[in-house]
Amino acid sequence: MSLDPQRPDLVLGIVGAGVMGRGIAQIAALAGIRTILYDTRADAAPAAREHVAAQLAKLAERGKLAPDAARAGAERVEVAHVLTQLAPCHVVVEAIVEELGAKRELLGHLERIVAADALLATNTSSLQVTAIAAPLAHPERVGGFHFFNPVPLMKVVEVVDGVVTAPWVGDALAALARRMGHTPVRAQDTPGFIVNHAGRAYGTEALAILREGVAPFYEIDRILRDVAGFRMGPFELLDLTGLDVSHPVMESIYHQYYEEPRYRPSPITAQRLAAGLLGRKSGGRGFYRYAGGEQEKMAVAPVPGVAVPPVWVSRAELGELAAALVAKLGASLDAGAAPANGSLILVAPLGRDATSAAAREGLDPTRTVAIDMFVPPHRRRTLMTTPITLPGYRDAAHALCARDGVPVSMIADSSGFVVQRVLAHVVNIGCDIVQQRICTPEDLDRAVTLGLGYPQGPLAWGDTLGPQRVLAALDAMLAETGDPRYRASPWLRRRARLGVSLLTPES
Repeated sequence: MSLDPQRPDLVLGIVGAGVMGRGIAQIAALAGIRTILYDTRADAAPAAREHVAAQLAKLAERGKLAPDAARAGAERVEVAHVLTQLAPCHVVVEAIVEELGAKRELLGHLERIVAADALLATNTSSLQVTAIAAPLAHPERVGGFHFFNPVPLMKVVEVVDGVVTAPWVGDALAALARRMGHTPVRAQDTPGFIVNHAGRAYGTEALAILREGVAPFYEIDRILRDVAGFRMGPFELLDLTGLDVSHPVMESIYHQYYEEPRYRPSPITAQRLAAGLLGRKSGGRGFYRYAGGEQEKMAVAPVPGVAVPPVWVSRAELGELAAALVAKLGASLDAGAAPANGSLILVAPLGRDATSAAAREGLDPTRTVAIDMFVPPHRRRTLMTTPITLPGYRDAAHALCARDGVPVSMIADSSGFVVQRVLAHVVNIGCDIVQQRICTPEDLDRAVTLGLGYPQGPLAWGDTLGPQRVLAALDAMLAETGDPRYRASPWLRRRARLGVSLLTPES
């Protein structure tokens, strides 16, 4: 059995005329596909058709679409008043409520309505395609077709193969996605598929950092935006999405993976959800407060007006990079084999905290400050102190690192700072996704950059940072904390040892 998604007479059915259904209808109609919309609510499908027509007209007004193309696209969207009117469809996509029983019941009705060679697809984001298809007479013709909101702007779609999905189904859905102007990424059926699975690293690790009292939420956001290059900080993102959406997804994936420590949620979001502090949607209160749609401005610590003593820099781990920065900033260097009395001691640990870095070298912890050199700190510098670093040395390190106008974030002691922890976690979970053969290395990076908007995909990012360096950070964090969430994926460990790219597939 097969289906040619390029056939000019292709008919696409969409069940569910909400935000996702009408978005899919819009891109299908623009691709020249006759599209039939159905919804159990009598007014929903006609309203969705009008919405699509209005959106296409707006594109024409802005000069992004020819007026004739906008009118033709709108005319391709039809309304079905009963489910049986979907009988002519070659493909039907369900985009109804995320409830297993409802989806199973719908697909059961559809397979008795459409032709035997028609393809049935589910736009589920959190349920397993295999479970949805299981009760059907022909589960092999069911595949996942997971779009992202807003569909016309988010140009990626996950094509998901269930355990018994026939190969032609995924091939046809991928070709159909390309016809509609989207990039398909192929995934095996698993909790979270690719994008929601890979996205577990960012928010959960930031929440772990917050829970440990390493830094305030807004400082964590600043560090990850400025240093790592994320478009939004994790707490800004949680406020935008809403904890009523984000926290259940965290819990769902964690439990579906049988309490895998890498995906561990946080009691912080559970408590805030119970308190109704959902984010922007809950009266302007989330991690931040919002007034008139504007996020509150958080205080910035002033640069201390203190003299900087001579600076002794440890050359261990990333110390050579720190020494070069200190020289560039014009500090008076203490070049002794050991720090002289009164010198500021600067260390640059990899995956360790300032305390362990000082203890390993027998340095005075009251004068020790750590600087993160994992990513070149051109836009922000992160410093952390031991629990007993004297305020004078803390302030001197801050003043030194701010000499050229680059902002400085001062955090409490943490194995791996902020950026090391989050980026190593992003890379490691990405490595484990391809280790499990959920998708190809290329599709992983493509899905994450398009679906999550990260500056790089996890594997390419790991290559930029250096696989050996990422592995060393994870191993150190595992040794320091004993937390199995930091155990390195075999995919990462083997490629780091071989000195090859993380994008290197299995032979």
